[in-house]
Amino acid sequence: MRRLLMLLLLVCLPVVADQRVIYQPLNQDAVLTAEQWRQLWRDTVQNGGRTLIVQWTRYGDERFGGASGWLANSLREAHAQGLELVVGLHMDSAYYTRINELDSAGLAAYWQAQLGESLTQQREVREQWKLPVAGWYLPMELDDLHFQASDRRDVLYTQLQEFNRKLDGPLHLSAFSTGKLAPGVQASWFAELAALKLNLWWQDGSGTGRLSPLVRQRYADALPCEVGIIREAFRQVSAEGEAFRAVPRAPTMGARCHTEAVFALNYRPWAKVLPSSPR
Repeated sequence: MRRLLMLLLLVCLPVVADQRVIYQPLNQDAVLTAEQWRQLWRDTVQNGGRTLIVQWTRYGDERFGGASGWLANSLREAHAQGLELVVGLHMDSAYYTRINELDSAGLAAYWQAQLGESLTQQREVREQWKLPVAGWYLPMELDDLHFQASDRRDVLYTQLQEFNRKLDGPLHLSAFSTGKLAPGVQASWFAELAALKLNLWWQDGSGTGRLSPLVRQRYADALPCEVGIIREAFRQVSAEGEAFRAVPRAPTMGARCHTEAVFALNYRPWAKVLPSSPR
């Protein structure tokens, strides 16, 4: 009987994967009504949601309506429905193009300028949006291609250390692997960043398929336990050079010692109301 009760309990529990879910704001989602947002956040909580990680609140020149806009209002509702908010800051719409073009000195100067933009956005969210923020997410992703050189990693360390000191809440940021650093070297780099008392997330790459499953597993096995894992709940169907397209898939869970999050909300079954969800 006890075993039966335990099995029933496990069946009824929400999916652990979705305790932390990432939402990527896109302007097409602005058409949702207040009631639709309310129901979406209720459904997120019912599916295990505890923390909503918002990828950004400013993307290039797009501010999503600012303090009284659709994004700010929807996030207030998300908190009202019981979700803790980790709020994203500023993302340069040309970020990936720019970091491809820059040498080490140029990359350092560019990152410094972008961190300044994120500090400005952080103050705006605190002072004008007045959201109950539990942490801050820096949308500029790290990878082992653009930070393959040790001098670039050293400069980044100093910049993130200084940036982290200026925030009034925990800093989150993510990284992904391209196979340019050995798993052990990348793990050491991640451990150094995690020692800054920030929350570093590694994207598992299962959705993009950039690396083979065997190679991805080698990187996953080398990760320090303090580095979280973002599980990709999609499968990319677009070819290289095409606009990104993907279809939903169940995230692969079961990290041995890592905190886990899911990317992204619009790929989850209960979020089909979002216009940004794949059709």
